[in-house]
Amino acid sequence: MRILIALGGNALLKRGEVLSPAHQQLAIDTAAQSLAGLVQAGHQVIITHGSGPQVGLLALQSAAGPAESALPLDVLDAESQGWLGFAIELALRNALPAGTEIVTLLTQIAVAADDPAFASPSKPIGPVYTEAEADRLAKAHGWSVAADGAGWRRVVASPSPVDVIERRSIARLVRAGALVICGGGGGIPVAKDAANRWRGVEAVIDKDASSAMIARMIGADLLVILTDVAGVYLDYGTPEARLIRAASPSALAAHATDFHAGSMGPKVDAACDFAHRTGRRAAIGALDDLPAIIEDRAGTRITSREPALVFATPKGVQEIPKGVQEIPKEVTAMPKRVAITSIKFP
Repeated sequence: MRILIALGGNALLKRGEVLSPAHQQLAIDTAAQSLAGLVQAGHQVIITHGSGPQVGLLALQSAAGPAESALPLDVLDAESQGWLGFAIELALRNALPAGTEIVTLLTQIAVAADDPAFASPSKPIGPVYTEAEADRLAKAHGWSVAADGAGWRRVVASPSPVDVIERRSIARLVRAGALVICGGGGGIPVAKDAANRWRGVEAVIDKDASSAMIARMIGADLLVILTDVAGVYLDYGTPEARLIRAASPSALAAHATDFHAGSMGPKVDAACDFAHRTGRRAAIGALDDLPAIIEDRAGTRITSREPALVFATPKGVQEIPKGVQEIPKEVTAMPKRVAITSIKFP
């Protein structure tokens, strides 16, 4: 298959872990082993990746210097894209046979200059702070900050991707059989100015939205979005949390408020967009489960053909919602999964 794999920032750096070269390289080396296995199995692999922690660190370092030397976000996006692209490519070269064609391509993504996202910063970048620390830094640097899980982070504008400037170059490299690393950090945001000239834009594009666009563009058979959890959950973080094993875009849309805008929400939106537009499979899951996700034995599968939400259980059988008094025989007879189309989920 032709597979686009989107490596999430949390897949490349464990939550709460210090962003050190050693921690990051260890995580990337681990990811490279799984990715190399797919290539050696005969799959054609294209890789995108997040860079929220990295671009945030670069922004802090830039702000620590003279004010006139501070770099705009589009430049920092380019820096983080080159940084992580190099690290991923190096790890893959060490994991794959000599002579494997691997190309890291700095990727510019066009956005609309009047995107409403510029007025409502929402994309978390950089380290996690306490509320007091975040408030102090916001006042010192003129940042927007917002809660992110149990902590607080800087948030920046995240406009929707409109086009991939290097689309033809990526397509040519893929057709030539190269393993392409592109769209890092969602790409470098650019827009046309009043004089119709391309300019960099102060923003960070969502990596998953860009990945879905690139996957459609190159005709991927499968889009895999990797993170640090087993898949998409309803009621995540509560005792009632349930892992969704399979779903249609429309079924997930009915539960859109369950998926946080700063974490799982963009992944669900991107996977649903790809599945809806192409009729092909998208999947969301953990990096450690990558081989099983490819074989459709793990993660959350999203296709337009799914009739309803299908939940995973420890025994691999569909959960029965409260209020159902009897489990049909056909449910207990299926060891893997079953979709119950007669039940409407709230």
